[in-house]
Amino acid sequence: MRGLLFNIQKFSLHDGPGIRTVVFFKGCPLACKWCSNPESQRAEPCLMGDGPDSRLYSDSRLYSIEETLQICFQDRLFYEESGGGVTLSGGEALTQSAFAAALLDGLRAEHIHTAIETSGYARPDVFTEIAARADMLLFDIKHYDDRRHVEGTGVHNGPILANLKAALDTGKNVLVRMPVIPGYNNSLEDARGFAALLTGMGIRRTQLLPFHQFGEKKYDLLNIPYTLRGVPQLHREDVEGFRAIIAQAGIECFF
Repeated sequence: MRGLLFNIQKFSLHDGPGIRTVVFFKGCPLACKWCSNPESQRAEPCLMGDGPDSRLYSDSRLYSIEETLQICFQDRLFYEESGGGVTLSGGEALTQSAFAAALLDGLRAEHIHTAIETSGYARPDVFTEIAARADMLLFDIKHYDDRRHVEGTGVHNGPILANLKAALDTGKNVLVRMPVIPGYNNSLEDARGFAALLTGMGIRRTQLLPFHQFGEKKYDLLNIPYTLRGVPQLHREDVEGFRAIIAQAGIECFF
């Protein structure tokens, strides 16, 4: 069994607890306009330009389960000392569910903490099968309003919220995260909408992910349009009012 990956990043500090290795899967059912990994949206390799001479290189390659596990095992000592582990990210790991399941099984057999960064957009049976294998879900919510969700991502949020509820009902360790995007979901009215959604689902803790431009160059390399080009990135002080409204609803809201 092999999986199509576009990166395996070591020593990550922002993708779950402790020091982590992040395995980035190709393929995503969402097409978020602000995506910082636009190469991850396509489920097949694509070429990216590199430099003034327009040299091209593939953005991804196939990895076996054994090869991926061995890379992750190299940092076992760091996981143990920091309370870290391995995070499956993307793209969306659920789009390669068989590979994700086998990878999670191999990691758990070695008692390595596992997490999945997910949009939650998948068939319920696929989501349930993969979520059950992970110790933690980093679950991104893009918008509380279905119409606006479609506008920003290309898909409805109904399946996402249903899968989130299913995970919460099983007692899974879920951290809901919200990307805050200028002109899309960053108004104070949006903050109240998110607060209502979270409180209605019994969620008492969430993380904000302010918009950044770290992936802007990738759109040039891929020669695809980027609608948020030139939009200033957000800093913590820019979303403090947003955060305060959610916190006032009794939800721990942090960056």
